[in-house]
Amino acid sequence: MEFKTLMNGVCMPRVGLGVYKMTNRDETLAAIEEAIRDGYRAIDTASFYKNEREVGEAVRISGIPREEFFITTKVWNDDQGYDETLRAFEQSLKNLDMDYLDLYLTHWPIEDKYTHTYRAIERLYDEKLIRVPGVSNHHQKHLATLEQFANVMPMVNQIEMHPYLQQQELRAYCNERNIALTAWSPLGRGAVLEDADLIQLAEQYNKTPAQIILRWHIQRDVIVIPKSVTPSRIKANIELFNFALTNEDMQRITTLNKNKRFGVNPEHEGFEKHFG
Repeated sequence: MEFKTLMNGVCMPRVGLGVYKMTNRDETLAAIEEAIRDGYRAIDTASFYKNEREVGEAVRISGIPREEFFITTKVWNDDQGYDETLRAFEQSLKNLDMDYLDLYLTHWPIEDKYTHTYRAIERLYDEKLIRVPGVSNHHQKHLATLEQFANVMPMVNQIEMHPYLQQQELRAYCNERNIALTAWSPLGRGAVLEDADLIQLAEQYNKTPAQIILRWHIQRDVIVIPKSVTPSRIKANIELFNFALTNEDMQRITTLNKNKRFGVNPEHEGFEKHFG
């Protein structure tokens, strides 16, 4: 496993297991246990996913020391605000049955709330209850607003990113500020796997299309958290460090950008209504 050294020196695994939509308890536990056997040490959950308890249980069952894991969770939209975020964090910590979190994120930049939410995350960082403060789905305008008051800027921004949505401007903005990027839906919810160019590259490298895409992210210095409950895919998704794409093939994938989203666009006013 390779690591990304964050702004404060904390090392974050470049590949983690995403657990979004893992709602069946037994299936969730089995998927995380398989991932841990395959060498995963980073697990990305959220209060909204309703599986923090399973994540904590799987970590304990593994018998591997807690400090060897990198656990991320997020504060949901309904729980945002300063005091509300502190309460939500306490509940997440209780659900996970842990003493601290490695990374805590604002899930979405809810207007009139996300700045207060991030101030609470800064406090948790100051109190050493989290090792890394971060955000998710924040675009340039949201980060620029935080920059006006934050004592410590977010060290991670988790965003939708895949070959069809490459987020070049936001990536450049974050790189300039040493904000690490994590790609959620790094495979474009599976739709990108059918791309003819990627299938051809997979055949050329004797890899799966998913491995080609994930390796492309890695070589762009982007952390990935692919989600799967299938043991063979979980195993394949972390086998990314025994090959490298050429500069020519990296560029070939770059040409696939369509600015196509499969999730909600936080740039749009009222985007939070999509969540009900």
